[in-house]
Amino acid sequence: MPANEMGVVGLATMGMNLARNLASHGVRVAVYNRTRQRTDEFMERYAKEGDFHPAYSFADLANTLKPPRAVLVMVKAGAPVDESIDSLLEVLGKGDTIIDGGNSFFQDTQRRAAAVEKLGLGFIGSGVSGGEEGALHGPSLMPGGTRQSYERVEDMLTAIAAKVDGVPCCTYIGPDGAGHFVKMVHNGIEYADIQLIAETYDLLRHALDLSPDELASVFRQWNEGRLQSYLIEITSRVLAKHDDGASASLVDAIEDEAEQKGTGRWTSQSALELGVPLTGITEAVFARMLSSQKAQRVKAAAILAGPAAAKAHEGLVDDIQEALYASKIVAYAQGFEHLSAGSKEHRWDLDLGALATIWRGGCIIRAKFLDRIKEAYEESPDLPSLMLAPFFQDALAAAQPAWRRVVKAAVDQGIPIPAFASSLAYYDGYRRARGPANLIQGLRDYFGAHTYHRVDREGAYHTRWAQDGEEVRTD
Repeated sequence: MPANEMGVVGLATMGMNLARNLASHGVRVAVYNRTRQRTDEFMERYAKEGDFHPAYSFADLANTLKPPRAVLVMVKAGAPVDESIDSLLEVLGKGDTIIDGGNSFFQDTQRRAAAVEKLGLGFIGSGVSGGEEGALHGPSLMPGGTRQSYERVEDMLTAIAAKVDGVPCCTYIGPDGAGHFVKMVHNGIEYADIQLIAETYDLLRHALDLSPDELASVFRQWNEGRLQSYLIEITSRVLAKHDDGASASLVDAIEDEAEQKGTGRWTSQSALELGVPLTGITEAVFARMLSSQKAQRVKAAAILAGPAAAKAHEGLVDDIQEALYASKIVAYAQGFEHLSAGSKEHRWDLDLGALATIWRGGCIIRAKFLDRIKEAYEESPDLPSLMLAPFFQDALAAAQPAWRRVVKAAVDQGIPIPAFASSLAYYDGYRRARGPANLIQGLRDYFGAHTYHRVDREGAYHTRWAQDGEEVRTD
């Protein structure tokens, strides 16, 4: 019997492919699905790929594995995870480890970790990114829990993770819900990245009347330079795909309603609670919500007026490449600020440079410039914003003229670019030593006596605006 064993609960696409990945690395895998048919189908198709053992109950699964046992749960987030954990607790014992590899909300993971560890078992909440191909050939893994729990399964997790320059895209993240928090923010950055790409497509399609095939060529070219990333690569492939071999592009037949599973919304909600201005990611979430209002948009299109036709300026394609790169920097800067704030709030001590390292391969947001992010945090571990790192300072400065031209062109064309525009607005707001919040605070003090601080002396003050106009110190 091999030294390494793992049980896998849930044989949908991700669970199935992770089980196969484990087996391909010499792990003995016991597989279980709540429907026996799915387990039988898995064994029929993949039994010859590795040392698989079917289980038809949680007790059967536990008996198939040798203590200390490790079980990976890959079921839908929410109640199914709690149900699976409860069932496993009935058949597992002290020293065994449960791993939740789904997209669970990090606060649920904190609750589950506390309950499971109180009974003497290990619990890991692990982000898993890479989709079905990543799950099979090498995902990016973000495991959180006690370090002891992680060490029990570390060799198996690092074996199946993607590798970049020989370094596994897997590292210990931190206690309790840290792994799922990091995965949540990863998905939020993914939302912003995808929205920026969609806005690029929309602007080039309508301002320059480029066909999907022509756009596919643009994205292929961009993927050879500093914008090289998984999402840019697959954008070129989606745009180049024709509908069933016909001349029409498949993308034109796809309904323009974007769905979401909740991780982007969770990211925005968490940022609000932590006081992090996560503008680009939140605009991406709002854009998906607006896209779902299809019937209303169709009706509005026939009623609401837009701008007169405007001619796009020369060099728009090159300008958008610059604007996309700059906005992408902002999205990552906001995401990493969110990670830092979450780490401080929950005392996780996240290693931001290590996160950039494990996102270089396997995951959806893997991109060339993650190496630059890794370098930035190696040079300045306490960097308050990626935008302040010398490399990104220079990149933003160089892109700024084109970035502004792109936003202006979109406004002139009447094409919505919430992610591009909010990213530029965030950059402009961040770089200003003094903004208009002094007026906001004055207004708040007028109608609510909320007080204000002065630039010329210490203390909190209130002005009796509607009375005698006298300023009084309140602290």
